[in-house]
Amino acid sequence: ESSATRPLLRALDAALAERGVPVLNRPSLIAATARDEAFRRLAGLDAVRIPASAQVGRADLARVAAGEVAIGARVPDCEFPVIVRPVDSHAGHDLARLEHARDLRAYLEATAGDGFFVSSFVDYRDADGLYRKYRVATIDGEPFAVHLGVSSHWMIHYLNAGMTESAAKRAEEERFMRDFDFDFGRRHGDALREIARRFALDYLVIDCAQMPDGRLLVFEVDPGAVVHAMDSDAMFPYKRPAMRRVFDAFRAMLERARRAP
Repeated sequence: ESSATRPLLRALDAALAERGVPVLNRPSLIAATARDEAFRRLAGLDAVRIPASAQVGRADLARVAAGEVAIGARVPDCEFPVIVRPVDSHAGHDLARLEHARDLRAYLEATAGDGFFVSSFVDYRDADGLYRKYRVATIDGEPFAVHLGVSSHWMIHYLNAGMTESAAKRAEEERFMRDFDFDFGRRHGDALREIARRFALDYLVIDCAQMPDGRLLVFEVDPGAVVHAMDSDAMFPYKRPAMRRVFDAFRAMLERARRAP
């Protein structure tokens, strides 16, 4: 989902409606994974925390930076520190955590774009001071482990989490993937299935964390996130069997759709 692809999603939806064939992940449903719409879809789900997110224009952010208006007037229930990123940015590009309204001035001077997603920063550190971001795929509503990134920095991307440099981190990811059905997947299974139900997508990827109070902190939902088995078998021997479960479930979903009347 992005502003660039929305016209294509609408065109695909109209074309597919005329074909009368089974369709997985209908384009009209993909559009609902936008950050602000995702917040509206998941608001009120007790087992889930998702910070309010809204698109804010550059001029409005400049007014916040100048102290003319509070950030809460532009984003519901939002206060500093905040997370700011340009609309349609991904993989941490121009993503920043700003502690005070005055920090917005320098951010806007250094960052291009007319619109930005803004949300409150949620401190999701565990007791050991580390941040953990879990990636889970739901296939036909059922959750599957994809990966776990462990980092001392709040902005986790798997490639910058230092997983190749730390045997302890890899051992933790192995436990997450191996024991998913009996541990993480059991604790949060109902919440993950409800997220899948609310978006009604046959295939969805969820990036999330586990809050100290036990709730699932949702960062993003996206049917286009990277799910792969390309890591070194020597360094990550546990990944290929876990990912085989994901791929087998995906193929089974395709086969069920093919056979549907």
